Amino acid sequence: MTNHSFWYYCFSLFGITLARYFLIAGGAYLLFYLVLGKSLANQSLRLKPLMSCSIRKDIELSILSAVVFAICGAFILSEYSLGATLLYTDLWKYGLWYLVVSFIAVLVLQDTYFYFIHRMFHQPLIFRWMHYGHHRSGEPTPWSSSAFDLPEAIVQAFFFVGVSFIVPLHFITLVAALITMTVWAVFTHLGFELFPSSFKNYWIGKWLIGSMHHSIHHRKYKVHYGLYFTFWDKLLGTEDPSYENETHTREF
Repeated sequence: MTNHSFWYYCFSLFGITLARYFLIAGGAYLLFYLVLGKSLANQSLRLKPLMSCSIRKDIELSILSAVVFAICGAFILSEYSLGATLLYTDLWKYGLWYLVVSFIAVLVLQDTYFYFIHRMFHQPLIFRWMHYGHHRSGEPTPWSSSAFDLPEAIVQAFFFVGVSFIVPLHFITLVAALITMTVWAVFTHLGFELFPSSFKNYWIGKWLIGSMHHSIHHRKYKVHYGLYFTFWDKLLGTEDPSYENETHTREF
């Protein structure tokens, strides 16, 4: 990998992060709200009309978050060039099997990290300045997926900074985890339930967080803190007891 200056990495990663946000979040909004909105009306999770001012505020916060993520990414790459991280480029260094194992490990670690910081963000003393921006729009849209206040964006980005120093990761694994995070966040903030209510009865539906599961969090605040998996919510009693019995997307 060619070494560049810290600021080169900053500006490049800011452009990439912003492009990723507008491509994935914007593409989902275009598809589900403008193209398929009417045909999927019965699958909508929204109880209130969509407000353009809320979307604008979400985009503004997402741009701010992209700045933070770019700076943290530039720090990781700069440290990698100095040999300080555990990132690597040789596919055969740990074997191909390790790519899969490390990818799953990163998702599990990130989900655990996210659950506890997310739950902390909802403490009354810090909610207003740490996490209010993400909930400001009320019911989420794909644009809400990266809408974080500055302190939250810093804490969120710190995970990937930390993990690059403690877990050996191929760059492919790191990029795959970042893309998965972005796509999953857009999916859980979609505002449409894409699966039938019976999906919750299967193991994959019980353990993976979807749009309905996260929409309940945006309404009730004190439940459903996970990112990918429902494990911590189930274990620590923060899963809404009515969730398993919900049969209609508009009856929360």
